[in-house]
Amino acid sequence: MTVPQSPVTEVPVLIVGGSLVGLSTAMLLAWHGIESLAVERHASTAINPRAGHFNLRTLEILRSAGLEGTVRRRSEQQYVPDGGISNVESLAGREIMSFFTNLNAGVDEFSPTVRTFIDQDALEPILRARAEELGARLRYRTECTALDSDDDGVTATLADLDAGSTSQVRARYVVAADGNRSPVRSRLGIGMRGHGVMSDSITIYFRADEDLSPLLAGRNQGVLYVTNPVLRGFFRLDRSGNAGFLVVNLIGDIARPEIVAAYPDAPWANVAAGITEAKALELLRAAIGVPGMPVTIKDIATWRATADLADRYGDGRIFLAGDAAHVVPPNGGFGGNTGVHDAHNLAWKLAAVLNGTAGPGLLDSYEAERRPVGDFTVEQSYSRYVTRVAPYLGTDGVQPVLDDLYLELGYRYASAAILTEPGDDATPVHPREGGGRPGTRAPHAWVNRDGQPVSTLDLFGRNFTLLVAGGADGGAWREQARIARARLGVTVDVCQEGADVTGEFATAYGITPGGAALIRPDGYIAWRSATTADDVLTSVLRAILDRPA
Repeated sequence: MTVPQSPVTEVPVLIVGGSLVGLSTAMLLAWHGIESLAVERHASTAINPRAGHFNLRTLEILRSAGLEGTVRRRSEQQYVPDGGISNVESLAGREIMSFFTNLNAGVDEFSPTVRTFIDQDALEPILRARAEELGARLRYRTECTALDSDDDGVTATLADLDAGSTSQVRARYVVAADGNRSPVRSRLGIGMRGHGVMSDSITIYFRADEDLSPLLAGRNQGVLYVTNPVLRGFFRLDRSGNAGFLVVNLIGDIARPEIVAAYPDAPWANVAAGITEAKALELLRAAIGVPGMPVTIKDIATWRATADLADRYGDGRIFLAGDAAHVVPPNGGFGGNTGVHDAHNLAWKLAAVLNGTAGPGLLDSYEAERRPVGDFTVEQSYSRYVTRVAPYLGTDGVQPVLDDLYLELGYRYASAAILTEPGDDATPVHPREGGGRPGTRAPHAWVNRDGQPVSTLDLFGRNFTLLVAGGADGGAWREQARIARARLGVTVDVCQEGADVTGEFATAYGITPGGAALIRPDGYIAWRSATTADDVLTSVLRAILDRPA
């Protein structure tokens, strides 16, 4: 039997995977005016909640794409806006400790956004609609079965899983956002290293048939870890408190050293083995703390708690993003967020290369910038898993748990696309200590534009932005921007303190009265200068964008 073949379709970027990270990549590429095709083997967007805690940087990215309001309204339909994170014996039992009493306490100093709980199956349709509105193309029930690279692009073979036909797509670049078992990563021969599998875990999706609210009285629920002799894991409950899911990472009383010593093969970490609905119901009731509590189990998902990092973030014209590049346990909620940040970093660089304003060397900065962030995130997620769930793993060589702000807003970039200053490196810093240095995320400060309060983050868009200090020669900096556009075709938006906006941002950015700071399209500081000089901005952009003279 001959399998029918369709003509080759050409597209600038092919995205393999159409879930959270794939959709984010498609949306952000489209926002930059780049056409893409995302293929996904499933029939549609996510059907289970999965990732649900989205941090400040992710909300800032969604804000830049015009989605913050929509996402927050949907979130508030599902969850208490400022839920806490604590550890309990059970829903009916005592509280052991609190990690956060209020998820958003104190964050207004650092961001115009807030941390948000929203289920992945509620967020993905929002991303899909925005991506399609901007011009991205999506094909579901479609699997990428082969990728063949050459000097000019990549030829992909796609299988239509319903029709049984195949087709070919010719792309300049490919982004593999195809999950932790990434077939693309396997085909490229890219290995994963780290802590490996810590647990064969399960997630129990359920609805309580009796009201659980009396058990939750006085608890500002967001995430409730459960630690008792039967299991270790965590709840995420919806706004009603009567539905949600329970993750179970470990079973048995691992707090007893003699048990841990007697079973070196760690059977308590193999929760998924032979799991049945009856066993899941037993675990769920033990976590609720009410024997015989009537509950309905809607689904049981099995998965592996893993903390690993890809050896490389791609190969030639193929790039890895999201779980294809880094896999972390859910503790801290950093997995999906880090994937969205990967997409944000890569999208503007692909756009700049594809539209001719950057040389291909700019794309080398993707791995140089994002892989250290992935490494840091893997280690911090592992530290949270050990301290919150599995202390029997021991703390030798485990990084101290840092404030979440280090992972959300404090990671730094060091690459050829950043003109660093003496002493700069990629060591994460608290956002209060970034000081506007190149390689850090541009800090938030409130200013007024056209009589309206806006964040400095709202001044950044698809172009580079030059923030000019009050008292500087704004005309000279605007002339620099004009020259850069004439010579390189690169648009630089100029915003001067006191002229274009009122209020102070120079202090937050460490800009002296004669100086300016250059912000990349992803909101990271690329360079800053104390004074203007002839052609300095053109030279800076040449270096950042791999545009030799």
